[in-house]
Amino acid sequence: METIELLPTLHMLRFPVGSAYLWSDDDALTLIDSGSAGCADDIAAAVRELGRDPADIRHIVLTHFHEDHTGAAADLRAATGAAVLAHRLEAPVVSGAVPGPPPVLREWEVPIRAGVPALPPAPPVTVDRELEDGDTLDFGGGAEVLWTPGHTDGSIAVHLPGPGVLFTGDTAANVGRVMPGVFHTDPDRALASYRRLAALDAGTVCFGHGEPLRTGGCAALRAADEPAADG
Repeated sequence: METIELLPTLHMLRFPVGSAYLWSDDDALTLIDSGSAGCADDIAAAVRELGRDPADIRHIVLTHFHEDHTGAAADLRAATGAAVLAHRLEAPVVSGAVPGPPPVLREWEVPIRAGVPALPPAPPVTVDRELEDGDTLDFGGGAEVLWTPGHTDGSIAVHLPGPGVLFTGDTAANVGRVMPGVFHTDPDRALASYRRLAALDAGTVCFGHGEPLRTGGCAALRAADEPAADG
């Protein structure tokens, strides 16, 4: 795992597959996504290297149920006492009560999907708070929850209006270029959600997959070639 500073209060945690993000307030840390199963110790070590205690992690915000985003959440919750937050529609999958629906692959996505490394299943984890569109979370000066259905039914993004930071989950990506994400359960809804995020005014945009944008982030989303990305 690699730790990359994006802002003094924001670090990217880059895994072999995907990324999570650590937001630092003076009195608490917030983790946006958690990487795959087995990553908890690496995340804790990264927190210590930043001069903080893993017990400072108060919230783990999950953008959706996929195993590269939720895999370490159960171990981290057990180790730190952090509350796990996910959208109401995602909570039954994250907690293991129901299976998650598979993506509806477009023809051009099939060979890409075949090349994605297999990851261990994410252990189920209790969702301590079920989120809705428009909820405000107590970090980063007030974080806005944006329901972005399409990648999964309960996908969310998180927007920090004060510092101008957006966490897109997998609704958008920056793998080679900025684009809508892939492997959606409902591609049409996912594109509508992408456009909702593109209309925001955030300079720093953090993706579940690919390089974050430190400046001009939402402008880059708006400028992306959506029809070409859509296949």
